[in-house]
Amino acid sequence: MSRLLRGASLGHPNGTSSSSSVAMPPASSDLPSPFGSLGVTLSDADLRETAYEIFVASCRTTGSKPLTYIPQSERTPPSSTLSSSSSSSAATPSSLQRSLTSTAASKMKKALGLKSSSGKKASPGKETTPSKPARKPATVAELMRLQMGVSEQTDSRIRKGLLRIAAGQLGKRMESMVLPLELLQQFKASDFPDQHEYEAWQHRNLKVLEAGLLVHPLVPIEKSDASAQRLRQIIRGAHDKLLETGKNSESMQVLRSAVMSLACRSPDRSASDCCHWADGVPLNLYLYQMLLESCFDVSEDGSIIEEIEEVLELIKKTWVILGINQMLHNLCFTWVLFHRFVTTDQVEIDLLLEADNHMADVAKDAKTTKDPGYSKILSSTLSSILGWTEKRLLAYHDTFNASNIEFMQGILSLGLSAAKVLVEDISNEYRRKRREETDVARNRVDTYIRSSLRTAFAQKMEQADSSRRSSKNQNNPTPVLSILAKDIGELANKEKELFSPILKKWHPLAAGVAVATLHSCYGNELKQFISGVMELTPDAVQVLRAADKLEKNLVHIAVEDSVDSEDGGKSLIREMPPYEAESAIANLVKVWIKTRVDRLKEWTERNFQQENWNPGANRENCAPSATEVLRLINETLDAFFQLPIPMHRDLLPDLLVEVDKSLQHYAIKVKSGCGTRGSFMPALPALTRCEVGSKLWKKKEKPQNLPKRRSQVGSRDSDSFGLSQLCVRMNSLQYIRTELENLEKKIITCLRNVESAQADITNGLNISFQLTLASCQEGILQLCEMTAYKVIFHDLSHVLWDALYMGEIASSRIDPFITSLDPVLETISSTVHNRVRNRVITALMKSSCDGFLLVVLAGGPMRVFSRQDAQIIEEDFGSLKEMYLAGGDGLPQELVEKASSQVKNVLPLFHADTESLIERFKRLIAETNGASLKSRYPLPPTTGNWSPTEANTVLRVLCHRNDEAATRFLKKTYNLPKKL
Repeated sequence: MSRLLRGASLGHPNGTSSSSSVAMPPASSDLPSPFGSLGVTLSDADLRETAYEIFVASCRTTGSKPLTYIPQSERTPPSSTLSSSSSSSAATPSSLQRSLTSTAASKMKKALGLKSSSGKKASPGKETTPSKPARKPATVAELMRLQMGVSEQTDSRIRKGLLRIAAGQLGKRMESMVLPLELLQQFKASDFPDQHEYEAWQHRNLKVLEAGLLVHPLVPIEKSDASAQRLRQIIRGAHDKLLETGKNSESMQVLRSAVMSLACRSPDRSASDCCHWADGVPLNLYLYQMLLESCFDVSEDGSIIEEIEEVLELIKKTWVILGINQMLHNLCFTWVLFHRFVTTDQVEIDLLLEADNHMADVAKDAKTTKDPGYSKILSSTLSSILGWTEKRLLAYHDTFNASNIEFMQGILSLGLSAAKVLVEDISNEYRRKRREETDVARNRVDTYIRSSLRTAFAQKMEQADSSRRSSKNQNNPTPVLSILAKDIGELANKEKELFSPILKKWHPLAAGVAVATLHSCYGNELKQFISGVMELTPDAVQVLRAADKLEKNLVHIAVEDSVDSEDGGKSLIREMPPYEAESAIANLVKVWIKTRVDRLKEWTERNFQQENWNPGANRENCAPSATEVLRLINETLDAFFQLPIPMHRDLLPDLLVEVDKSLQHYAIKVKSGCGTRGSFMPALPALTRCEVGSKLWKKKEKPQNLPKRRSQVGSRDSDSFGLSQLCVRMNSLQYIRTELENLEKKIITCLRNVESAQADITNGLNISFQLTLASCQEGILQLCEMTAYKVIFHDLSHVLWDALYMGEIASSRIDPFITSLDPVLETISSTVHNRVRNRVITALMKSSCDGFLLVVLAGGPMRVFSRQDAQIIEEDFGSLKEMYLAGGDGLPQELVEKASSQVKNVLPLFHADTESLIERFKRLIAETNGASLKSRYPLPPTTGNWSPTEANTVLRVLCHRNDEAATRFLKKTYNLPKKL
């Protein structure tokens, strides 16, 4: 603190001012008071005068003799102030009369580094004059008057008023009075030089009463309080007409009644002779701040007066009136020191350091008190200090440089001390965590480093861009990222040499964090640069080389800084993913691949919507969109192998994966929306007895109530799902399967043709399109089956499900169905690719067999069969098989036999007599239910797996059997009616 007395300007390290030094800018505008708003229009001058009145009153009440007033003209030392009845100030024990000639060194002076006035040096840069030095104040009281800017005339009036008060209330202590009220009663307009000054004086005292008793009372006021309402009315009225303040004036009595009623209330409702009129927050803090600011020499900003111990000793006498204690004093004095540093252009570093020293006392207080009121003020004050410091520290490259670097440590220390108290002693979140898990200082410094380096990087980026624009007319202008890489390298070295030694006190890896941040910032720009380049250019190569050089420098600093850390710098290195040129090129190519593949997907999606699937568009009878998508893939492969990169083989799998996904997407869309086998299967009617009776045989007309087809899911009337269009879809998938082999051969040839390729370049390389191949195979199978069931159960439903064996058997045989099926087979044979054709016809035959079985086993009550009809059924089925054999020109014999085996196994049931069918049914039920079977036979479930060994199949034959034995059994067993 010694320099606080010398008044040296610390904008320069050696204490001399220099035009070349860079001092931090004034910042009072962004340092709001932490105490909050007064809510009353009291200026600093008003607060200062009120604080001075409290100061003089507090000091005089501690004296052993009564106050007397000596007019200014009668005082023998011209500078003397309040005295006792003795004319000699030396005889007065009052601390106000303490002589300032004492040279005894106090503990506080030593602690603050203060020197005697003889040791003070003239401020560097200021010229000394041989003129007579200014007279030094003779007493502490006079010093305080000068420090607080109080005129002698005002001082005399205050002393006169205090003497009058003392005379009127002899023996009463000042804390038992309301000073503004008492002073209002002592003076009239005639006691002031002019009416304007009197009005201002009266309004000030009334505003102080308003602030202390109404706006910020120590004890909260209820809304219905009559005294508060009366006081408000008096204050409002005084704005229009001055208050009559004589001793015996009625208005003064009303004012006194209201004021004393409010001031004499105690926080704990106990009896007390103390008046609470200036001890409410924040009024008391503003007044106390005015007193503490008197510790600074008014003639030299930033210097603390030599007599600080004596002054503080007297200032503390105001505590009883202002409600200040040691904790609030420590906090306020810390704030005043810091505030003075900020408002005096931040050139006195000792103010900053002393504020930091006092912060240690504040931190101790914060740990020992649980007072919520104090915690609120503490939080606000420290938040204001922290907010100011962080504005500098979050961009310390803009705030500090070699000429003022010594300020950085002081600001950093003060801000971190404030942050620790806020986090460790105020934050509830911190208390819930283990303290060892949270290093407040390190975390904050880490944030400052990263924030400041990001800001500095952005500025370097702008400079590099500006440099690039200025050189754009040159033949080969340097790329921006190359310029930036050089600038960032210089910034990293500056950080390491200038800032890291200071920051390392709180963060052992300060330099490492800084370069990791720069590495990340540059990496983001590099990534963005590469993403915008579609091919390798000289600029791209230059940028990648500059990035590689920068990276080596940054990694070296990080490793060097973290060599002694616990993990050897591994955590920092993890923050610095490398800029490797090959990786950058690979990423660039991957972006290229993504762009091309996205374009391919977009085209496929757009053109797929326009596809009409008409046969005859090409000789392969496949969709034009299929040939086009393969053409685009071929172009993409050609472009890939023309890229000027040395790692085609390494990057080829990435391209093949995306191409495979694109083709798979197309294959999936080809089969999507067509439906499945289940989409076209008719709903089975309930298990009922067939209609038997003579009426059925007399009428050969088609029954009126035919079973209706179920609404088919997935079936459409549009041409895109007609038989020909479905055949084109199958051909398209088959075409893609065939072309996949050609693509694989082409890729191998291209790999061997690139300059860097070796003879065994394809060894270990999986060149295949597994996803597409699987989707094509699955799609062809699904389309074959779906087409077959659509034809049988949807397109030909009118001649199979709705007509076959409906009514008289002999007149509703299978010939119409076979006739309708013939053109279907012709269309398939002439349209479908030969490698898929047999698969489609096989699926058609299988669905025909399923349809045939459904008719005879689950055709509903309108179908009735006798044993003699079994031969007709067998002949019809033989005709159906023969159609698919086509006299040796159709499907292979073994394939037809395999597909028709289920029907072949079931047909003998229609030849069997009814009694044997009943016995077979009973046996099968018993075998299925075992010992649990008693008198009734449970109804077997319908599985759809028709078989002579399946009870439900046998039961359905019985339900359609036209004889009396079947009728009796079904009526008795399941109560199925003889006639519907």
